[in-house]
Amino acid sequence: MTEPRPPAPRHATIRQAVATALRQGEYSAHDLSRLVGIPEKAVAGHLEHLAKSLPAHGERLTVTSPKCLACGYAFPDRMRLTRPSRCPQCRGTHLAGPVFRIVR
Repeated sequence: MTEPRPPAPRHATIRQAVATALRQGEYSAHDLSRLVGIPEKAVAGHLEHLAKSLPAHGERLTVTSPKCLACGYAFPDRMRLTRPSRCPQCRGTHLAGPVFRIVR
């Protein structure tokens, strides 16, 4: 088993790094965790804080709904920023998580 890599040295806070990445493109929580060097479970907390603080700067966090890869069901009214555990329609667990972006 390989040793986990230490995160790269930062010149910005974690939230600033997440916000910078989301201004440049769309990313899932998994992608953001790899880019910023934090655990995937910690990403949702940072995104919730960003969603509250971005409107003060004229920006907003957009979320593309998660989708079931087995039956195609989209989660249209889901407010949580985490990946759902299973599809309510087919009970499948093969799901694409939400994708995030910051827009003006």
